[in-house]
Amino acid sequence: MNIKFTVTAVLAVVMFSLPVATSAQDRASELLEELAQAEDATEARRLENRIFSEWSKSGSAAMDLLLKRGTDAMEVRKFDAAIEHFRALTDHAPDFAEGWYGLALVYYERERFGPALDALERVLSLNPHHFPALKGVGAINEQVGKPVLAYQAYERVLEMRPHDPEVIEALKRLEVKVKGVEL
Repeated sequence: MNIKFTVTAVLAVVMFSLPVATSAQDRASELLEELAQAEDATEARRLENRIFSEWSKSGSAAMDLLLKRGTDAMEVRKFDAAIEHFRALTDHAPDFAEGWYGLALVYYERERFGPALDALERVLSLNPHHFPALKGVGAINEQVGKPVLAYQAYERVLEMRPHDPEVIEALKRLEVKVKGVEL
């Protein structure tokens, strides 16, 4: 009898959390479309904040708490604690892209570029429109001397986020290395 109750409870939690995740994804998709058409940097920042808000909704209060704790630890540069929180989050919610993104940020801060790229790949497999993850891929590839891959990642970011001055500057900086000099 206890097993039936437990299974029913788990299924109920899963069923109630699915619509939240789906609606958050739908809202984020709509906001991404608006972001690509943003008229100026101010409007773009407003839309980006709303997108980040939607992406940070895991559908679980416990997972949201792990995300917050990991983020808080990053802000005060307690990287070991941040890694533990993000690892716990990715272990318990492997399909939540923001957990992987947080883990990638910590690895990047620690200059562990291989694990950071692995985590970013996981983010992008879960959310191909995650422009901060693409920007991270570009930054890491630029740092490790792979300008073509960096340029391609930055181009994809600019398609989604046309008002990013850092990406525009990176593309200018890499253009000669990637495309050469026109004679």
